Amino acid sequence: MPELPEVETTRRGIDAVATGHTLKRLVIHEARMRWPIPSELPQQVQGQIVRACRRRGKYLLLEFDQGTQLIHLGMSGSLRSVLKGELLRKHDHVEWEFAHATLRLHDPRRFGAVLWHPKSAGPAEQHPLLSKLGIEPFDPAFDAAHLRLGLQGRQVSIKQALLAGDVVVGAGNIYASESLFRARIHPKTKAARVSLARCARLVDALRSTLSDALASGGSTLRDYVNATGEAGAYFTLHAAVYERAGQPCRVCTSVIKRIVQGQRATYFCPTCQKP
Repeated sequence: MPELPEVETTRRGIDAVATGHTLKRLVIHEARMRWPIPSELPQQVQGQIVRACRRRGKYLLLEFDQGTQLIHLGMSGSLRSVLKGELLRKHDHVEWEFAHATLRLHDPRRFGAVLWHPKSAGPAEQHPLLSKLGIEPFDPAFDAAHLRLGLQGRQVSIKQALLAGDVVVGAGNIYASESLFRARIHPKTKAARVSLARCARLVDALRSTLSDALASGGSTLRDYVNATGEAGAYFTLHAAVYERAGQPCRVCTSVIKRIVQGQRATYFCPTCQKP
């Protein structure tokens, strides 16, 4: 699934293409997504100027004068700019047509979403899909004390607490494993037992992991492409533990282990990340 670095990389590309420009037409080729795309959506946004392109968690937010479009890339989707006249591909479900460019949402599994939050309903952050999300990892308010408070009383593992997304967003499966490795925290440690000092290490590790992924263009999927159709490099070049089971740790040479937590694969070094 595209995670925060992939979505943020896409946002930056879409922002450069769409913000400040008038949307000539929204074309829905396939409305059957994770939630049906509202049939009235093309009429609601046609002729409106894109005022901003933001991100909240894994959601892209296209802001118009009358409201905000919420876009989710699903399990394997992408949103990219295409050349004028480029043929429609199978699984290209939605198009945003501007005078100078066209954006296409490609989603083979149709787990993505394109929804509408009218301005009359308040800020987009009040939408039910966004209202319970945790703090952004690069928010200055996200520090050790904030993380420690959010973990108090939680008996689930720290890995599962990170994946829940209600304390901090952006720590998806790959980046949670990588961040816990950098912070030297065993993934099965109960969230409530993570000390303030280890929370400080984890905050720094999460930020540095996501920053490195952003710098590389990200890639939690081998076929992920950004807004310009380029593939990210993080998946193959930077992972310290993820999908490296049986290989030597890059720090201590111990064998990387793989376990399953909440039906998700977790990778860690048993020496660097002692319980």
